[in-house]
Amino acid sequence: MFKTVRDAFRVKEIRQRLFYTFLMLIIVRIGCQIPVPGATPDSVKSIIGDLSNGAFGFFDAMTGGSFESWSIFALNITPYITASIIMQLLTIAIPALEEMQKDGEEGRKKIQSITRYVTVGLALIQGTATSISFGNRGIFGPVSSMSRGEYALAIVVSVAALTGGSAFLMWMGENITEKGVGNGISIILLINIVARMPSDFTALYNQFVKSASSVGGKLLAAFVIAAVVVVIVAFVVVLQDGERRIPVQYSKKMQGRKLVGGASSHIPLKVNTAGVIPIIFAQSLLMFPVVISQFVSSKTHTWTYYFNQAHWWRFSTNQIKYSVGYLVYAVLVIAFAYFYTSITFNPMEVADNMKKQGGFIPGIRPGKPTQEYLNNILNYIVFIGVIGLLIVATIPIAFEGIFNADVSFGGTSLIIIVGVVLETIKNIESKMVVRNYKGFLLD
Repeated sequence: MFKTVRDAFRVKEIRQRLFYTFLMLIIVRIGCQIPVPGATPDSVKSIIGDLSNGAFGFFDAMTGGSFESWSIFALNITPYITASIIMQLLTIAIPALEEMQKDGEEGRKKIQSITRYVTVGLALIQGTATSISFGNRGIFGPVSSMSRGEYALAIVVSVAALTGGSAFLMWMGENITEKGVGNGISIILLINIVARMPSDFTALYNQFVKSASSVGGKLLAAFVIAAVVVVIVAFVVVLQDGERRIPVQYSKKMQGRKLVGGASSHIPLKVNTAGVIPIIFAQSLLMFPVVISQFVSSKTHTWTYYFNQAHWWRFSTNQIKYSVGYLVYAVLVIAFAYFYTSITFNPMEVADNMKKQGGFIPGIRPGKPTQEYLNNILNYIVFIGVIGLLIVATIPIAFEGIFNADVSFGGTSLIIIVGVVLETIKNIESKMVVRNYKGFLLD
């Protein structure tokens, strides 16, 4: 990886793309510090501070702390991510969108344009809901001391700032993809998560290392923390890069007087086929009633503890019952993994395409037998991948419940970090390969 980055800086075009990406990310982090007009730091801390440690904890981690500070980037790119997932699901359900997707580059641009409008619509809805909810709690000042006009103006300005901030980040992400390196939206998400890591490591140091009574205890605590992080990262790398390659052989056929074809290829099936989507789906579904409850009332109801991972894996007499929520969470992750894989990989379509192109899996007859074979292999792979996904997601939840150690870089965040880093490195390598081919042709 380091060799790839070092070689990339030696190429002028890629070096310029890297600098452009760095510049955009600096702007992102600066924007995360600019508060929404009208909100005071004291009111933001008192109103949002407790929420970010509870139901909104995962959301705050994805926004790089900008939600907790109620900045103009508080919604960040979450509306775009939600819009992309919605469009992906609708593409399967709506034939017109499915046809559009099959139209190649032109169809992709149309779907991308629709996704932008959906993103702005979702940002507008989320911005309005959060602004009114937090406005009623006094984030713009005591409601009783404000006139209706002042309160309405504060809400309108807040909604405009949040929606504009989300749209601006979407535009920046697309520009990074076009003029920088890697997927811009993913890289913005990566920098948001990484921005929270120093404070997390500081909290772990203060809780376990600094508080140890002896030097040996401090060293042991530091070693355990480092070992756990390294093991999780290594496991995530294996999980993200692991794939099952199904060999495919293409039969030879006559073209004129020549016998062509007979090439060998393979179908790569990733172990973690659905990526981090099942965890996001499961957490969003469980957090929905909790978020609605906190929007409606400032009082925290005990029934919400079943849906909040901060109360799972606690084995005290009055807390252990809330771990039932973890079992529901695990079932949802498994269900969403199979569901998402089923809509992104169609064994019937793959088998039909192979048959049309004269391809077959050695030892398996073309057509329905190939479809059944792919289905069985896929179910097996998805099961292994989702178990690995659950292990990675459970470790930080268990640490928080057993040791009261709250970190934002565990589980889901690490999967995103590793996935984006690997994707970006591959993107840089592909650009270097293309450049080498260009140089060869010019010579």
